[in-house]
Amino acid sequence: MFVSALPSEGDPALRQRALGRVSFMAANLEGQTRPLRIEESGSMRIRLPKGEGAGLDAVLVNTAGGIACGDRFSIEIDAQAGASVTVATPAAEKVYRSDGAVSKLSVTLKAGAGSQIDWLPQETILFDQARLERQLEATVAEDARLTLLEAVVFGRAARAERILDGLFIDRWRICRGSRLIYADTLRLEGPIADLLQKPSVGNGARALATLIHVSPGAEARLDSVREHLSSGQGCDAAASAWNGLLAVRFCAVTVEALRASVCSFLLTFRGEPLPRVWLS
Repeated sequence: MFVSALPSEGDPALRQRALGRVSFMAANLEGQTRPLRIEESGSMRIRLPKGEGAGLDAVLVNTAGGIACGDRFSIEIDAQAGASVTVATPAAEKVYRSDGAVSKLSVTLKAGAGSQIDWLPQETILFDQARLERQLEATVAEDARLTLLEAVVFGRAARAERILDGLFIDRWRICRGSRLIYADTLRLEGPIADLLQKPSVGNGARALATLIHVSPGAEARLDSVREHLSSGQGCDAAASAWNGLLAVRFCAVTVEALRASVCSFLLTFRGEPLPRVWLS
């Protein structure tokens, strides 16, 4: 028996989509941060390269090679009391074009009493017609420290690509104890390249980054941060502080200018080397 027609390769219902989840917990054991629990599934993996010092470096790896239409990823990082964890990625995350399905990425961070989490992935690159919804939720103890950095590049610079149509939703929610101290949602839909040209949106920028720092002394660092940002070239940046947090926004026409500005800022602000995987 024969069939007269084969299913179309473009049929979204027949495609296999990537699903990935990582759940990681670290604890302070006799002054050293050690992994307490690691759960992995699908195409998401976490690696723990040997490092120096009392903290722990974690590297997230997406073995799917990127994010495509309809993919689902979930990441949970839990630093128990006194633990120190730095999370990074080995390369920029690529979000490919979609035929309509929206990919979703969920990140949940928990920083226990006296702990520290530095969330420092490399850039996310959105291709033309990419559709991504990202949600980041963090809960921070009163005396814990949290530094979050996310950078987004709209279009492949090497191809002079413009996003003529796409969707990017980015939701951030941060709680200190049980109190919500930061809520921000960015939504860009349709001709994103044209939207970013507007002075009230991006003023021509194609690469954006947001850094949020939560700590007992976060607001006191505002003046020194603004002084550092005032000397930057090729990248517009501004900082503000309230609710026990410090917020810094970067925007640039090129990803090179954005990365140079962000790297310089991180080196000064953290007083530590950049994650090793950023330099490999």
